[in-house]
Amino acid sequence: MIEIDGSFGEGGGQILRTALSLSSLFLKPFRIFNIRKGRKKPGLMPQHLTCVRAMQLISGAEVAGDKIGSSVLVFKPKSVKAGEFFFDIGTAGSTSLVLQTIVPSLIFSSEKTSVILVGGTHVPFSPSFDYIAEVFAPVLGKMGIRIELKIESYGFYPRGGGKIRVDIFPAKDIKPLRVTERGAILMIKGYSGTGNLPLSIAERQKSAAIKKIQTEIKDLMQPVDIEILNVSSPGQGTFIYLHSETEKAIAGFTSLGERGKKAEAVGEEAAEEFSEYYFTNVAFDRHLPDQIVLYLSMSKEESIFTTSCITQHLMTNLWVIGLFTGFHYSVAGTIGETGVVKIK
Repeated sequence: MIEIDGSFGEGGGQILRTALSLSSLFLKPFRIFNIRKGRKKPGLMPQHLTCVRAMQLISGAEVAGDKIGSSVLVFKPKSVKAGEFFFDIGTAGSTSLVLQTIVPSLIFSSEKTSVILVGGTHVPFSPSFDYIAEVFAPVLGKMGIRIELKIESYGFYPRGGGKIRVDIFPAKDIKPLRVTERGAILMIKGYSGTGNLPLSIAERQKSAAIKKIQTEIKDLMQPVDIEILNVSSPGQGTFIYLHSETEKAIAGFTSLGERGKKAEAVGEEAAEEFSEYYFTNVAFDRHLPDQIVLYLSMSKEESIFTTSCITQHLMTNLWVIGLFTGFHYSVAGTIGETGVVKIK
């Protein structure tokens, strides 16, 4: 039984999600305590409980401590099965984070798995659906892992109710990634959208983002092509997503609207993230590394990549992965700054 202190490092839900993924993949039971100890509301929240329920169903696990607010969980998987699954978080909890818990355990299945998830698709503290579809999935594709995503409705905080469908296809071997330079920027595109709010808000977000990028990056030759979207949603919300494609890498930057936050601030926020990434001249944005290291840890060959920011999230995830696998890694750089990551 692997013992995990859930308060280690940044002490968030990622420790639990990674543990659930690898426990189910390798059929290694674990006990986690101090779940989200440092958070304002510690213990399991609905989104985390959905992850537990999902992996319990997929792996046939015996589970103890699976209730809202629980700070201790015991998880004993039996065998992973592919199939068709439906999971409703019941709140605006992130569908992207539940998805990232599910995928690793199913990539070596003998047949395709289809999953429908209901909850938040564009909510704080998690990758937006656009990021998952436009960055995470394509990068997995370069590793030999194929997932396909579709969005039926958008879920914003606090209503949620967004709906996505994900198809996970069987993989053979995990290919390494070796990306230390991103090369020239080829394209900058994106979406500015509103759900049940005036499209003029999306227009203002777009204008503010383009203006800030053009002001901060004088030598940028490519146009910034942002599409205006009027999205289907049971609630109200706005977002902007910027997408960068270069000769060797892709990156994404999301900003969300909220009550009292000006549309211009939403656009400028995403533009600022892109600008920071642009001037670092590294391959990956700050959000991708902690999402892909789990997969790279299973490759037989060494991977190396540069990132615009070494995050505590990344370091914590590397620690959790090490509890389940015998992989080796090195991180050159300090937290909060650019760095180089090697994994084998």
